[in-house]
Amino acid sequence: MQLTHEENQFERKTFPITLVCDHIYFQQNIGSLFRISEAFGVENIIFFGKDIPLTPRKINKTSRSTHLHVAHSVIEEFAELQSFLLTNDFEIISLEIASNSKPLKEVTVPKDKKIALLIGSEISGISDDLLQLSHQIVHINMFGKNSSMNVVQAASIALYEITSL
Repeated sequence: MQLTHEENQFERKTFPITLVCDHIYFQQNIGSLFRISEAFGVENIIFFGKDIPLTPRKINKTSRSTHLHVAHSVIEEFAELQSFLLTNDFEIISLEIASNSKPLKEVTVPKDKKIALLIGSEISGISDDLLQLSHQIVHINMFGKNSSMNVVQAASIALYEITSL
């Protein structure tokens, strides 16, 4: 028998993870990122870029109101984001296919540090400036002809892996 939301037996938990969204603009993805972040106990979401469309009415369709429960902010300038990440001593992990990326299964999560998980734009991925700040660059091994997947699906897989360690 299927359990209701109130009957589930999942432990409520928040992880020291900040999801950094590099120029993600599709509102369906933004709403879904709130929903998956709430499900995986993400502490905070940072939307990096100008004119991020955080219109609650349009986001709510995919967020299912989780945008009301996950702390989030917008940072427009690279220097401000860089300062925030470095000042707060994050372990910066980028989810991107790059010449120096390693499989997600090989990610190492220091026990004593907060994690900044960087995910990239639907069009161009993570910027080179942010990749250069990264301590680790990881990719999801894929076995089909396509070399990328939707940013929300990729973030979900990465959050599952990181919170399972």
